[in-house]
Amino acid sequence: MSVDALLVAVIALPLAGALLVTACGERRRNLREAVTLVTASLLLLAVLQLLAPLWPTDLESESTVALSTPLVLAEPWPGVTVALAVEPLGLLFALVASLLWLVTSLYAIGYMRGHGEQNQTRFYAFFAVAIFAAMGIAFAANLFTLFLFYEILSLGTFPLVTHAGSAEARRAGRVYLGILLGTSIGFFLLALVWTWSIAGTLDFTAGGVLAGRASPFAASALLVLFLFGVGKAGLMPFHRWLPAAMVAPTPVSALLHAVAVVKAGVFTVLKICVYIFGADFLSQVPAREALMYVAAATLLIASLVALRKDNLKARLAYSTVSQLSYIILGALLANALGFIGGGLHILMHAFGKITLFFCAGAILVAAHKTEVSDMRGLGRAMPVTMGAFFIASLSIIGLPPGGGLWSKWLLALATVEAGAFILLAVLLLSSLLNIAYLLPIPLRAFFGKADNQSNGDGVREAPGFCLAAIVITTAGCVALFIWPDAARRLLSLMGGIE
Repeated sequence: MSVDALLVAVIALPLAGALLVTACGERRRNLREAVTLVTASLLLLAVLQLLAPLWPTDLESESTVALSTPLVLAEPWPGVTVALAVEPLGLLFALVASLLWLVTSLYAIGYMRGHGEQNQTRFYAFFAVAIFAAMGIAFAANLFTLFLFYEILSLGTFPLVTHAGSAEARRAGRVYLGILLGTSIGFFLLALVWTWSIAGTLDFTAGGVLAGRASPFAASALLVLFLFGVGKAGLMPFHRWLPAAMVAPTPVSALLHAVAVVKAGVFTVLKICVYIFGADFLSQVPAREALMYVAAATLLIASLVALRKDNLKARLAYSTVSQLSYIILGALLANALGFIGGGLHILMHAFGKITLFFCAGAILVAAHKTEVSDMRGLGRAMPVTMGAFFIASLSIIGLPPGGGLWSKWLLALATVEAGAFILLAVLLLSSLLNIAYLLPIPLRAFFGKADNQSNGDGVREAPGFCLAAIVITTAGCVALFIWPDAARRLLSLMGGIE
């Protein structure tokens, strides 16, 4: 298939899956779930085929490449198009989202049935809509297209956040949509229009489009608007939607934290820094340094909040807020190591964090526990789940055998190259805090004495589909530690980051 045909396929497949799932309804649940798994598999195959034309024939080559020729789908305004294109960063994000959609669908079969969730057809349909939006974001050829799919992602995930239908879920949904739409319309859209007025284009271009066109004041204002306008990146103070959304079922939490939503946010920040500002121009923007310290503050404060949370999903939510700022920091360092390290952390964090949320859901389904303080001795009843939690925690911390070691290593090198030694200290301190709020959970589960017999009596591992997904993502964490170079080489092909 041609690149254009594949781009159409990766957009059309999730939408077709959503329609077919809806047609199956609640009565034909086996067919509904088969449709989900087949659609997710076909999407992954289509995205993998897009890798071939981008990958260098000389495997040692790391020369940068530009975006593919855009496929224009519509032109709602002269010079403003809805267009798709392939480039390395977007391709990596699409690979992460498509692969983890398949794994999360497998997990959801066990979780949704085991937990007796209602409205499962709606869940699978809107999950597919969210992946449709994620594919549009990944392959957007310009800012307008990215903004369009970014808003579809916010609206398409709202029914998932409010899935339970309770007063708490509706309240969380209002916070979720209020912050994400408020920041995107109030800040992101304004920055988009301003960029158009300055540069005369919204196309993603190697080296950026603002250099030589935007004044220092305008560039600073645009950078502030973009960073706070991308609310999905979780930069404080626009982060509250993320912990609020933890009322949703665990597969939705996996979607929010690993598959699409927050990854769409930090991907957008990276893409804007690389292809709208460009590394050279970004390094000269006066507001950049102040924003780096905002990201550093978010990184540390969220870690301290996570340390105080007894609810497991709340602790993991604040951990995500912290980890997202690693990627923002990498983008703002405005050097090749920062861009590549930030892009690599999207991948590494996705596998580590989705494993942690899968484990949290398995504990809820099998042991009906949500509080960290209630999990002493649970590892003896659920050794696979808690062993996976331990390995994924090591990856988030940045220790072997988890792939997170390599992304954090590149980000640390990027701070050294930039002479930002205070930020290096922040990264190291944050990793110590990661240890403090993550490792006690599996250690207590394996070595702690159970408070009552319920931790060991009658408790066993979660349903097989859940366990299979946990094993796959845990293996992914280890595989990315052993073989990180393919992803790093792909990211090194981004245009304009030398």
